[in-house]
Amino acid sequence: MSPVEEKHVTNKSGSKSTAAASLAALGSVIVASSCCLPLVPFLVAGGAAGASAFFAPFRPYLMGVSVLLIAFGFYKSWRAKQCNCKPSRTSTFLLWFSAVTVFVFIFFPQVIANLVADLLAGKS
Repeated sequence: MSPVEEKHVTNKSGSKSTAAASLAALGSVIVASSCCLPLVPFLVAGGAAGASAFFAPFRPYLMGVSVLLIAFGFYKSWRAKQCNCKPSRTSTFLLWFSAVTVFVFIFFPQVIANLVADLLAGKS
């Protein structure tokens, strides 16, 4: 094997950018869902209305960014396979977990909000 071919086999930079895109998509979908599911205010115990009102106008844009980041992650994963680089299991898991989470948060925001409200209220 030549040094160039060996570099392609051992290079896992694609998996790092795939993981970064997955985590960024998760972050943006959580912020996008803050109008229905104010996570930060639950942790801080205040400011739910302010945070929800602030992020509500940006929700469509944040959802679009989430979808684009997931698509970028899948592209990077596909591209790494084309270069004979195998993405790590962690980055593959993060990519699929992020894709499922983004899908659920975009298409079922009220179900997620009700689930969290029931959990916080102590209902099972």
